[in-house]
Amino acid sequence: MEEFPVWSRRKFLGMSATALGALGLSACGGGTPAAPQVQVQVPQSVIDAAAPFRGQQVRMLSQKLYSEAANAALDRSIQTFAEATGTTIENSLVQADAGDMVAKIDAEVQAGTARDLAFATDNRFVAQFYNLGILTDVTDVVTELIAEFGEPTAESKNYCVFDGKWFAIPYHFIGLGSFARKDWMQEKGIALKDFYTWEEMRDIALEISDPAQRRFGWGMTINRSGDANGLIESIINGYGGALTSNDGTKVTFNTPETVEAVSFLGDIYTNPKYKPMLPPGIESWTDSSNNENWLAGILGYTRNQYSVYADSKSKGNPVYEQTHPFIDCIGPATDRPLLFGQSQAFVVFKGVANPDLAKVLAKYLVSGTPLLGIAKEATGLAMPAWQKVWDSDPFYTSGDPAFPALRKITEAPLPLTTTTGNAFPQAPSPGAQAAVAAYLLTDMMQQVVQGTPAATAVAEAHDRMVQIFEQQGVPQ
Repeated sequence: MEEFPVWSRRKFLGMSATALGALGLSACGGGTPAAPQVQVQVPQSVIDAAAPFRGQQVRMLSQKLYSEAANAALDRSIQTFAEATGTTIENSLVQADAGDMVAKIDAEVQAGTARDLAFATDNRFVAQFYNLGILTDVTDVVTELIAEFGEPTAESKNYCVFDGKWFAIPYHFIGLGSFARKDWMQEKGIALKDFYTWEEMRDIALEISDPAQRRFGWGMTINRSGDANGLIESIINGYGGALTSNDGTKVTFNTPETVEAVSFLGDIYTNPKYKPMLPPGIESWTDSSNNENWLAGILGYTRNQYSVYADSKSKGNPVYEQTHPFIDCIGPATDRPLLFGQSQAFVVFKGVANPDLAKVLAKYLVSGTPLLGIAKEATGLAMPAWQKVWDSDPFYTSGDPAFPALRKITEAPLPLTTTTGNAFPQAPSPGAQAAVAAYLLTDMMQQVVQGTPAATAVAEAHDRMVQIFEQQGVPQ
């Protein structure tokens, strides 16, 4: 079986974070890591819980965060746990946007070689894992965490629960949002708001563009990438369309609202009027490209995880002070952004070697100094997934101007509805997750850019989704 693309794999053999730093070792690239902002501690309760497993090993698979400092902070927390508990933790980072992560993990489970513990984005992967029958029930762990930390994020209750049981443990909330250059907007007298319509933002992006000064207003691609998938689906939902019915079982993609949304987005990339706001090479961007170009100071607007915001702050990039973070854009089918966020969630696969120690490690990582260390290295990217953890440290409540809005997203009543009857988040759908992971949405937009009428491209994408659902045993 083909190996995962691994950025970091290290066995932590009781060596402390301080000792590793003295040796100049880093889990994410060479050179000496930045001095940690948080002194990671292991509570006595965790040490006691791990005592029966002293001398044992956990193999862990971590979804690569788009912040090297955050990945390094995770490694520091794991190192400290290993030292304090006398265990061995092997951690590997995997790029989740490769498109074949679920298939590879399923193959590992079937072969009996799966990692003991893994975390991945709940609304992208957990339903697929559950549908394959490879997840262990972790209701016992979540019940303990609720008793200690209160309720988890609203969206995780939708994506981690199946038939009344938890099959994933909420880890941390991923800050999502939109970012605009407030200095460029203020130069044009454009108001800074909590959200805009998609049409407004398209026009703002054009107005603040000036290719002669390397200012490009629209910083999002429709090339195969997770960011492009998110952009396309968000616009479709805002216009009143959806991939599936609210129960996640029926493909409902081919509607007039979806066609209108696809026509709107396709026009941005094909109409000569909007060419000045598109940065060179945007047609071939990958998931890191808008981060890089935002940090280079040439974009006026982008939509991303808070990794781009975190990087600008942690690296002292002047773009941080000129960033206007706002919730998102809306379409004609709603009067508020359909943004409910997403979380990283821990899963324990069936048949792994050490599930009980894996659960102890998961409970340790969701709060306290282990999470705080990551949160301080990645502003807004890794926020609490649990109610009482938000109030556990002043950093979460006042560490950055963007944090109060992020907390509102985690606690907002769901679902969010559209005038067309869609309610988000919809029931977790392995078929929809698989269709998005197969890049049907970006392939559809590429057809439009190459001249296929939007109605035709939407109809063909709908048919491909139907095939995926039926292949998974969900008749249409």
